[in-house]
Amino acid sequence: MIQEYDIRVLPQVAVNEQSLRNYIAEDKGFDVRTITHLRTLRKSIDARQRTIFVNLRIRVYINEMPEDDVYEHTEYPDVSACQQVIVVGAGPGGLFAALKLIELGCRPIVLERGKDVHERKKDLSLITKEQNVDPESNYCFGEGGAGAYSDGKLFTRSKKRGNIEKILNVFCQHGASTTILSDAHPHIGTDKLPRVIENMRNTILRCGGEVHFQTKMTRLLLEGDTVIGVEAISQQPMDNKQHQFRGPVILATGHSARDVYRYLSKDKIEIEAKGIAVGIRLEHPSLLIDQIQYHNKQGRGKYLPAAEYSFVTQVDGRGVYSFCMCPGGFVIPAATDKQQIVVNGMSPSNRGGQWSNSGMVVELRPEDIEGVNELKVMNFQEQIEQNCWQQGNMKQTAPAQRMADFVNNRLSYDLPRSSYAPGLISSPLHFWMPEMITKRLQEGFKFFGKHAHGFLTNEAIMIGVETRTSSPVRIIRNMNTLMHIRIQGLFPCGEGAGYAGGIVSAGVDGERCAEMCAAYIKNGASK
Repeated sequence: MIQEYDIRVLPQVAVNEQSLRNYIAEDKGFDVRTITHLRTLRKSIDARQRTIFVNLRIRVYINEMPEDDVYEHTEYPDVSACQQVIVVGAGPGGLFAALKLIELGCRPIVLERGKDVHERKKDLSLITKEQNVDPESNYCFGEGGAGAYSDGKLFTRSKKRGNIEKILNVFCQHGASTTILSDAHPHIGTDKLPRVIENMRNTILRCGGEVHFQTKMTRLLLEGDTVIGVEAISQQPMDNKQHQFRGPVILATGHSARDVYRYLSKDKIEIEAKGIAVGIRLEHPSLLIDQIQYHNKQGRGKYLPAAEYSFVTQVDGRGVYSFCMCPGGFVIPAATDKQQIVVNGMSPSNRGGQWSNSGMVVELRPEDIEGVNELKVMNFQEQIEQNCWQQGNMKQTAPAQRMADFVNNRLSYDLPRSSYAPGLISSPLHFWMPEMITKRLQEGFKFFGKHAHGFLTNEAIMIGVETRTSSPVRIIRNMNTLMHIRIQGLFPCGEGAGYAGGIVSAGVDGERCAEMCAAYIKNGASK
């Protein structure tokens, strides 16, 4: 017999399977010895009241064992002799597009300007050790994209865009923990996601696809208004030559590929300015966040995970909100060029660090920025990052300010310890950041402090600047075919094209673009 139950239990009951078996047996009147297996289908924490509960949906197996796997497997056939498709970018949009192309009988040729996950990790360490940013291999560029080394959170609100469960199942098939299928806010972890990404790459190669690292697209190959491939330069030490790759193109270059946006603008390939959000990384001691969120001076105790939060309000007609919250995590340097500072957050899978951070950002719309150029939001974003670099002594030493000092327009004469490894320098963020951002952040912090006592504090530190929340440009596409509005055979994809906002939504968009590209090939348009 198989039964499913929605239960609400204390954290010490939810902590392991045996205690859950005992609870279910007593609550439902079973002999505990007849419960042969439990499967958690959904899990969330309710911390709205002083007594914390865990909400669970449990599938209970009575005198039988499950025959099915925890996750659904996808079959990937050999496509070595099939029509090829060029996938530019090996972030989540590009990787899921490539895997879906294999499902549909197409051969993906993946071009990635950065390095593979292992070589890329070496360049990330140099940002901290030598204050050196490699423009082609950093926290944004390289295998896995911006999410590979910046947390691996899989939560999305884009429920209507596609099959989210499919994305999670594919991650599990390639080595992610099956807990992501049940957790309310699934998270792989920065320490585990690179291996999952490597397994996805190996599936592409095993099925006859290709993956070319340090291969940077320089232009599209066009015949009239039809793309027939791309030209790319190899940046391998022994190569450094231009190469051409033929086929329809899925363009999944991520939210930081400014050279691609400039190329598209220069060649009159239709794009438009898109709104972004700009602010800072806000870091608290994780114990303080646990105390606030769990209403307990002792923090989370033995049975609860590091606490999360989510804040949002409106100030002067624009949203002010927390973004990419990393409990028990680290603040990292995420610049993509030498003369800029950008920060982001990450968490290991156990979320065991002594600090918790989130982006605290203000919504900006294109009309908030002067000019009519389609690159004006991108140029504004870039200018703030360069200003931040100058404030940081023209290194990756980030300008920072205590939270309450910022709200009260005071310089912080000393700074608390921080997870940001390249180092911090005290700086009046309230003075040099744009007023349309600082004033709204100050009001937002006051509002959040009223609703979460202790949140607005000088124990928290603001680290500048958080700018890469999403793409500042949208590459305009036909919403029925997902092709570019004018260029046949070009499928702008994912976060960099302006149609996604995170790992899962980019993966969903990658699959959708692959489906439309396969249909385009089937209709004979690319022969």
